[in-house]
This record gives sequence, C-alpha cells and structure tokens, in this order.
Amino acid sequence: MASNDGKRYLENWQGEVDGAAQYHALSRAEKDPKLSKVYEDLALMEEKHRAFWEDHLKKAGVPIPPLRPSWRSRVLIWITEKFGPQAVLSTIASQERTDRNMYVPQLETKGTGMVGEEHLHDRVLDEILRVDKKGATGDYLAQVEGRHKGIGGNTLRAAVLGANDGLCSNMSLVMGVAGVSFDNHILLVTGMAGLLAGACSMALGEWLSVTNSRELAEREIKVESEEYDANPAAEGEELQLIYESKGMNQEQAKALAKHMVSDKARAMDALTR
Repeated sequence: MASNDGKRYLENWQGEVDGAAQYHALSRAEKDPKLSKVYEDLALMEEKHRAFWEDHLKKAGVPIPPLRPSWRSRVLIWITEKFGPQAVLSTIASQERTDRNMYVPQLETKGTGMVGEEHLHDRVLDEILRVDKKGATGDYLAQVEGRHKGIGGNTLRAAVLGANDGLCSNMSLVMGVAGVSFDNHILLVTGMAGLLAGACSMALGEWLSVTNSRELAEREIKVESEEYDANPAAEGEELQLIYESKGMNQEQAKALAKHMVSDKARAMDALTR
C-alpha cells in the first residue's frame, strides 16, 4: 500500500472524527428534540464513516491516533456549548458544502453509499438553515429587498452593479479620450464602441455563468439518479432526515419518505428540488 494512500486514509479518518464530535455537540446543545435527533443521526453516520477508514488504516499498517477532534473542531464545539447551535451552524454547513464531493474520486468508497451520505449532510443542514425559527429566512429578506415584485435581492444587486460598472467604465473611457482630443465625432464613436464592448462582455460573462450553473445542476441530478439506482433505501433515509429537519415527527417523515421513493420519478423530483 502506497504511503500517500495511508496519509489520505488518515486525513479522511480525522475529518470523520471532527464531524462526529461536532454533530454530537450540536445534538447536546439543541433544545428542539426533533432537531437534536437529526444531529445525532448525522453524528452516527460520521462514526460509521470513521470505522470504515479505521479498517483501511489497519490494512495499510498505519497506526490509528487517539480519538481526538482537531483544534478547529474543538473551537467550534466550545462555541456551540457556550452560545448554542445557531452560532456555528452556518460555519459547519459551509464546511459540509465544501467537502460533500471529497469521496467522489476515491475508489474505496464506490458502492458504499458514503458519497450520498455526505451529500445528505449538506442538504439537511441547508434545510435547517432555511427553516430558521429565530428570524426571517434569506429568501424572505431577498423578497423584501426586491420590494415583493418578483425580483430577488441577488437580481437587484446584479442589475445595479452591472449598470454602475457600465456607466463608470464608459465614462472613464470617454474622459480619457477627451483629454487628448476635442473632436466630438471621435468622442461619440469612442463612447459607442465602449458601450457595445461592455454590453457584449457582460452578456458573455452572464451566459457563461448560467451555463456553468446549469451543467452543475445536470451533474448533480445524474449523481442523484445513480445513487437512487444503487440504493433506494438510502435515498429514503435521506429524505426522512430532511423531512425531520423541517419539523415532521419521525413516523410521518418515514411514511412520507417511503411513499416518495416507491416511484423513481417522484423520488428524483423531491431529491433534486
């Protein structure tokens, strides 16, 4: 076994140790019993992943270190205990979002369901943040910023930024040319050229951005379809945890998830959305 594989196994193992410790801390600090159970279920998944990498470490002949979270996780756990889950939830969710595809290229995890479970962590935390009982959600604030006229806050900011960028760059170009020429015709042509160049540039940039987003979404849908084909029961557990994070009790969430995964088209619609 190559030494770099052993190092990779050790890094994966430490990541699962950190994740389990953080979720256990969230479960202990969470006052809502339903959410506390969701965090505990996520912690158990991380412990299962930790055991998976422990087996690979043993086979590689790599000593297993003491079971101790990293300093970063210990800081997050301390903050959780002192100030509650809301103080660290967005940080942990961002971390899960970054790491959700870390097992995709690792052949050891193929067919284990671990990739899908890492995606589950990201989705569940996203739903918990979305259904924040302590304040208005980001979507709601965006609607307020857009004056409830069907234009989101991000769209409004993009429009203002684009207009200002176009005006400032074009005005700077015209002022620069005016400094060396007093010919009105040259100034007019320069302004029109700058306007067209800026419009084409921004249109192309937006098109590339939307195209990349669409391709990413198509890839995620393909991954979901493959995970469903490989293990429908695991996808049902994923939906159940998401429904529990929205506030359903365990029995209702389990029944609804079972109904959804009984049909692939219906399951894919729910999972992708």
